[in-house]
Amino acid sequence: MNIGIYIYDEAEVLDFSGPFEVFSTAVRIADTPNIFSVFLVNETGKAVTARGGYRVNPRYGFSDHPPIDILVIVGGVHTGEIKKQRVLYWIKEQSEKAQLVASVCTGAFLLAEAGVLSNQKVTTHWEDIPDLRKCYPNLEVLENQRWVDEGNIITSGGISAGIDMSLHLVSKIYGVELAQKTAKQMEFEWTQNT
Repeated sequence: MNIGIYIYDEAEVLDFSGPFEVFSTAVRIADTPNIFSVFLVNETGKAVTARGGYRVNPRYGFSDHPPIDILVIVGGVHTGEIKKQRVLYWIKEQSEKAQLVASVCTGAFLLAEAGVLSNQKVTTHWEDIPDLRKCYPNLEVLENQRWVDEGNIITSGGISAGIDMSLHLVSKIYGVELAQKTAKQMEFEWTQNT
């Protein structure tokens, strides 16, 4: 499965690095080889500057990425990104083709603005919950959730919650045992929703 993680200038570093680490670690320890191909993608394929001045080189841009089976939209300073019609169109188009769509933190705003989220149960970073409710009143925005699974759309809370959500995705696709092994390999205490 191809996992495309969408990044942009001022993206939150752990929002994309955490999920990337989960999926790449799962690949290393899985009994079946190459279960995931995980990559970073952005609008142009050129380097971006994430939060804190962290420079990142995505593998692909909109024009040259392979088909995406799982699309992950990360958060960060999304206010400029949410105004880019080309980005919103791409997110909508890829979401329609992907088997699963996920967001980390304020990535939920991009999914909502692109029309991918309409009336689902969702979550985001605790600090942004009031704004998400105000901007998208048809969404049922849940508090105190590491992630919310609505079938083919999964949203997660802020920053480190993306790791928990990604482990959930591993368990959803390949089973709890692989997710638990992945968490152990990462020395990460996986918080599962109850």
